[in-house]
Amino acid sequence: MKKDNKNQDRDDNNSGPTISFTKEELLAELDNLNRRLAARDIEIIQLKEKRGEEVKELQVIKTQLEEAKGILEVKVEAKTRELRNLTESLEKQIKDRIKELQEKVEESENSRVALMNMLEDMEELRRRTEEEKEKTLAIFTNFSDGLLFFDSTNKLVMINPQAEAYFEIDANESKQFIGEKIVNLKENQKFEYLAELLGSKMRKIFRKEIPMKKNLTLEVSTVEVGSEQNRVGTLVILHDITREKTVERMKTEFVSIAAHQLRTPMSAIKWTLRMILDGDLGPITGEQKDFLEKTYISNERMISLINDLLNVTRIEEGRHLYNLILVNLEDLTSNIVGSYTEIAKRKSLVLEYVKPEQKLPQVKVDVEKIRLVISNLIENAIKYTPVKGKITIIVSVEDGRVQVAVKDNGVGIVKEQQERIFTKFFRGTNVMRMETEGTGLGLFIAKNIVETHGGKIWFESEEGKGTTFIFNLPAIAT
Repeated sequence: MKKDNKNQDRDDNNSGPTISFTKEELLAELDNLNRRLAARDIEIIQLKEKRGEEVKELQVIKTQLEEAKGILEVKVEAKTRELRNLTESLEKQIKDRIKELQEKVEESENSRVALMNMLEDMEELRRRTEEEKEKTLAIFTNFSDGLLFFDSTNKLVMINPQAEAYFEIDANESKQFIGEKIVNLKENQKFEYLAELLGSKMRKIFRKEIPMKKNLTLEVSTVEVGSEQNRVGTLVILHDITREKTVERMKTEFVSIAAHQLRTPMSAIKWTLRMILDGDLGPITGEQKDFLEKTYISNERMISLINDLLNVTRIEEGRHLYNLILVNLEDLTSNIVGSYTEIAKRKSLVLEYVKPEQKLPQVKVDVEKIRLVISNLIENAIKYTPVKGKITIIVSVEDGRVQVAVKDNGVGIVKEQQERIFTKFFRGTNVMRMETEGTGLGLFIAKNIVETHGGKIWFESEEGKGTTFIFNLPAIAT
């Protein structure tokens, strides 16, 4: 403070009167000043050093900050890129999702429209089904034939008014039988014949006759409704054939009477012609003999036709088997084949008889009727086999039954006509061109005779290559 006062005094002296200092004071003051300057320099140096360190630290910090900035920039750039990718991915997902949602909306709309259309179609289908049901029910109810419908378990479900009339029951009575099985219907006398014919498991029936009462005969057929895997039920059709049976009986009676009435004069004509041809009634000229032989042959055809008609009549009346005896079919067939050998030679045909390899069991037959069957088959083979053809008759045992086969290499049977071959008065179009004479009754008679004996007859044929007729009969164990 004292120095400061001195300086203040010096300043005052400068402004005022001059103050004088001693040399010692000046030196002391100068030394003091030097010390103060030195101290200041030290302070400045220290400050510079401090500032230098701080600058270094700042430079380090700056370097670190720059490094951190670089790292941060890299991270920021990476993060930015990641965020950009994520944003793009999210935008794409959002777009895809929006598109998917739009598609689902469209699909839902389409589904809604389709469902509405489906519901409309279902409603239309239901309406049509109802209409068809009503139509079917109307047809079922008003059908001219009697109808009974059994479900898949063979229970009676429906019966129409015409069937009720056939069974002589009214609508109220018929309701009592609804839901009953065929076995239970058999207990009722009115359904007895039908139930026996159908059987407990509902047989397949086609045009089988049942007598309901004195003036009523019904023809029964069954039709399965649905597929084999999914059978809905069975429709039983009852058709009144009383009038047809009456007409058929009258026709049969007429044919029988007419045939019997014609048979006697035809036989008389036959024997008279034979006597004339044999010269028993005197000599005749060659021209007369030719005419008489043609007349004799025509008369024979008429007698054959009459015999066929009588056989058909007996078959239809169920009285064509008379004398059933045990015979060896091999011997019978051999004798019949022998009787046609000369006829076959005249047509240059080979008639071969193949004997069985083993002894045949006997069969119980009406010999004349079985002779008629074999003769008919051989005659047809001779008629419809061209010149120099071959006919083979084979007798064998197959599956415990005696079998006869007549095989030829003739004209065969037209494929479209094969199913009619055993019907009355049928003759194939190709054989009619070859042989105009014939009744078309032979195979019908043969089939009925064989089946009445408990046998079976069938054929294998190809047009232009030939035919094989085969029939078998049950063997009798001895």
